[in-house]
Amino acid sequence: MHNDSLTRRDFLGRAAGLSLAGVLGAAGAFAQDAEKKKKRDDWKQLFNGKDLDGWKPEGKADWKVENGMLIGRQGPGNAPGDLFTVEEYGDFVLVVEYKVQWPANSGVWFRYVDANTAYQADILEYKDPVAYSGTLYCPGRMFLGANLDPSLEKRDDWNTMKIRCEGEHMVITLNGKVTVDVKDNAIPKGRIGFQIHPGDEFKDMQFSARKIQLRAL
Repeated sequence: MHNDSLTRRDFLGRAAGLSLAGVLGAAGAFAQDAEKKKKRDDWKQLFNGKDLDGWKPEGKADWKVENGMLIGRQGPGNAPGDLFTVEEYGDFVLVVEYKVQWPANSGVWFRYVDANTAYQADILEYKDPVAYSGTLYCPGRMFLGANLDPSLEKRDDWNTMKIRCEGEHMVITLNGKVTVDVKDNAIPKGRIGFQIHPGDEFKDMQFSARKIQLRAL
């Protein structure tokens, strides 16, 4: 009887220990899942829909906020210009909802250091070589990856461009379709911005953005 009693106590003690370990393990897994979800949901709104707080214009293009939208147009004499974030970003997912008035030559700068050191997700129609919006441009190196399908972009409606940068890996998605998937380690970090190109042929161009949000990776 004595030995049987010890066996039962040992069994019950071990069972209780295993139950506690299971509870703690489940709690830890839940906490990890919650933290991952928080990180996924931790989007930063780069544009507040009211003013250009957090942004800095360069050049002579005309940038303003109208009806909750960021609007960019050429300046006097078809002058070009850019609008950049004050902060720099390295690894991130950037989502921009935009539309343009054509003909247009614009784009989303990212990891921008200076005019010769940057990447741009183009918004354009290029003929030689052929390239459409969603193409990846790098000053001095031309296109690192090109979108050859003009039908991906809606000409008279809003478009969603997503740019994912993680280390050397960069992916551009236009309206849910991947247009560029490349690796390049030339520029690890920089500002985000938008471009208004010069030229009389683009005098009626208007770039509009209603959502600009970023999640750091």
